Amino acid sequence: MWRHVASNFLTLAVGLLLAIGGVVAWAKSQYVKPGPLAQAICLKVEKGSNFRKVADQLEARGAVSYPYIFRVGADYSGRTKGLKAGSYLVPAGASMEAIVVQVTGTGVSTCGAEINYRIGVTGTDVVISELDPASGEMAEKAKFDPVAGPVPDIYKQMLDSGDARVAVTVAEGATSWQIIDALSRAPLLTGAVKDVPAEGTLAPQQYEIAKNQTRADLVSEMLANQSAILKKAWDGRAEGLPYKAPEEALVMASLIEKETGVPAERAHVASVFLNRMAQGMKLQTDPAVIYGITKGQGVLGRGLRQSELKAKTPFNTYVIDGLPPSPIANPGAAAIEAAVHPDVTKDLFFVADGTGGHVFAETLDEHNRNVAKWRAIEAQQGGG
Repeated sequence: MWRHVASNFLTLAVGLLLAIGGVVAWAKSQYVKPGPLAQAICLKVEKGSNFRKVADQLEARGAVSYPYIFRVGADYSGRTKGLKAGSYLVPAGASMEAIVVQVTGTGVSTCGAEINYRIGVTGTDVVISELDPASGEMAEKAKFDPVAGPVPDIYKQMLDSGDARVAVTVAEGATSWQIIDALSRAPLLTGAVKDVPAEGTLAPQQYEIAKNQTRADLVSEMLANQSAILKKAWDGRAEGLPYKAPEEALVMASLIEKETGVPAERAHVASVFLNRMAQGMKLQTDPAVIYGITKGQGVLGRGLRQSELKAKTPFNTYVIDGLPPSPIANPGAAAIEAAVHPDVTKDLFFVADGTGGHVFAETLDEHNRNVAKWRAIEAQQGGG
């Protein structure tokens, strides 16, 4: 009798497991297959929202049939905590998986209207964009200087409508002084920032801002983001690096950020600096010398003088050994990653190649030839 009971129980258990496996397989297929959305929609994820609210929005608008599967899929893929506020263009037939990836990506809006206060390395502007239905991309409608003006009518219209997303975007390589100075004049923000944060500690990226948000709160968010980025990079750093602390990696990242605007070059530039340090060579990076002169408060606006290249200052990397005492700008996540995951090369030199990038060299003779080529390009450009 007990054998019969055991046999029935085992059969039931196997059947139950198969049924569960079938449900899981079905749920997974629902998560990845094209969704029911007939026409593209603009999904607005509010600041402070969560995946339950987003799932309910999507179900109400016919974009998902099973909000529970949407939430479970997001959780299983480890993206639940990555939800970012923004306005997202969800195309017809988008799968639940694709929507999850979209709302946990860069946070950059892909639909609706947007007012973007951009803080750059050389200046600040406000860009007003709106979704172009024909291309499915954000199209620039107006751009103006928030200080000098004039302010276009569309700016006030979008603000009054209450539908426009408002963001502050900080460019990689902007200094802490530049960021705080620009924020002090940014519309729609309130309060003041008492002190300029330490150089390099503000994460350059896009931030959605709410009406009457305080400047201090926004700066706190920038500080927290950069701290998290640096910790993650430091914890996963390559072996054998000469940095004694994550702060030194941040200094290196700032040098990399200011030396190249070409993403593919960042890790290569890092290798050059580290190779120089390993051989006891001076880093000889102009952006650090410039920072020592300007203190990050604006652009030098001229070439460096010989006297400045010879002066013994904490940031003159033609004179001091190793890294300068602090970052010279706020590096982005990619530059920080390059600092802790440099390329493995023997290169010790680099110079501009005339196309926006650089040409690298292992020997001084090779570097001098590259410099001569660059001087010729400079002469041609100057004569043009």
